[in-house]
Amino acid sequence: MVMGFQGYYSLRKFNAESWLGSAAALGLLRELGPVLSAFMVTGRTGSAMAAELGTMRATEQIDALYSMAINPIKYLVSPRIIASLIAMPLLTAIFDVVGIYGAYLVGVGLLGVSSGSYFSGMESSVVFNDVYSGFMKSLSFGLLITWVCCYKGFHAPPMATGVSQATTESVVLSFVLILVWDYFLTSVML
Repeated sequence: MVMGFQGYYSLRKFNAESWLGSAAALGLLRELGPVLSAFMVTGRTGSAMAAELGTMRATEQIDALYSMAINPIKYLVSPRIIASLIAMPLLTAIFDVVGIYGAYLVGVGLLGVSSGSYFSGMESSVVFNDVYSGFMKSLSFGLLITWVCCYKGFHAPPMATGVSQATTESVVLSFVLILVWDYFLTSVML
């Protein structure tokens, strides 16, 4: 919705308010949808993964898996990777749809942009590569988040302060790597 306001007032300077749908859709599909979804997943799920695995390390549950000849990576990390590869594109798609609809409500409902120009601008400027790049980014962000958070949790020092430190480090490192990886993916996919 904020994107609808900001986009409208920026485009109004050039008498191009009819391109609000295009600006909102391209911004959300290419960048904001995958990146902001990844940030939300990192803050909620990534921190939980690191904390859970760190607590399992501190209470020697991971060592117990080793003693039972169960590979803890296969047992604890692989399902999380698969889940993130499924969930991240779905969450990104939901984020994109809600964001585009929110910009539509602001642009058409509050600011007077015509509904036809909103959707025709979006239709004329969004191509398959825009959707594909957002999908690939969300997949790679899901893998990145899971890898970093599971690694930090798995190798957390076996004490309460170690678990909290590993959780904080996993979230901060994931945020930084998401932004760096987004830069590289954007430069390759354009």
